[in-house]
Amino acid sequence: MAGFLKSLFSAGQSLQLDPGAWAEALALPVFDGLAADDAARLRELAGRLLADKTFSGAAGHAVDAAMATRIAAFAALPVLNLGYDWYKGWSEVIVYPAEFVPEREIVDDYGIVHRVRQPLSGEAWEGGPLVLSWDDVLYSGGGQGYNVVIHEFAHKLDMKNGAVDGLPPLHSGLAVADWAAAFGQAYADFCRRVDAGEETAIDPYASESPAEFFAVLSECFFEMPDVLADDYPALYERLRRFYKQDPLSRLESSYDTATT
Repeated sequence: MAGFLKSLFSAGQSLQLDPGAWAEALALPVFDGLAADDAARLRELAGRLLADKTFSGAAGHAVDAAMATRIAAFAALPVLNLGYDWYKGWSEVIVYPAEFVPEREIVDDYGIVHRVRQPLSGEAWEGGPLVLSWDDVLYSGGGQGYNVVIHEFAHKLDMKNGAVDGLPPLHSGLAVADWAAAFGQAYADFCRRVDAGEETAIDPYASESPAEFFAVLSECFFEMPDVLADDYPALYERLRRFYKQDPLSRLESSYDTATT
């Protein structure tokens, strides 16, 4: 996979925040209700990410400051109250123009090796780069529950303690047993709903694994907190305490402002 990427992506570069692209990003629904001091801190975190990470284009795609700024705006949101140190330990963001299709080898239960090609919108490597589809970045932030940047950066948070299993490092006051019980119950219920063919507002991809459940629900937490709070209130509360944010209150505040 590393050789595959090296043959396709351009040399990485650190980029500066683009003011016009920043204003466009902050106007997206995912940022509705963000207080002025939070927006200022978000900008500072985005600037640190742009200075700290290199951005590389893949498959002929050129990444400019405006593109990197939008990515950085989304990426800064999960660590708004956690701090930038949660994103240390890796150095590169690779951006494809659209879904990318890497070829991989998998071994089945009989020991037979298969080569598979599966289209991806994003990917996060432990200790390595974070890979995104630009088309999917543009589709993110609309308050519809989808945000490929938050999804992949949530995987990076999950990786902070090693195993990618839906259990990131927890703050004091957040017990592992309590987290596991809330997530386990919600995950089992969601898988049951997906297996039964129920249409869910939350992306069915969340049923793939506990790691994907955490990443998809992190998207929902920021993009459509009302849906997550209605479907799984105990899980919303755990994510609120983990991320040290309450997007639902921001959403309700933006509704109140819009109707007055």
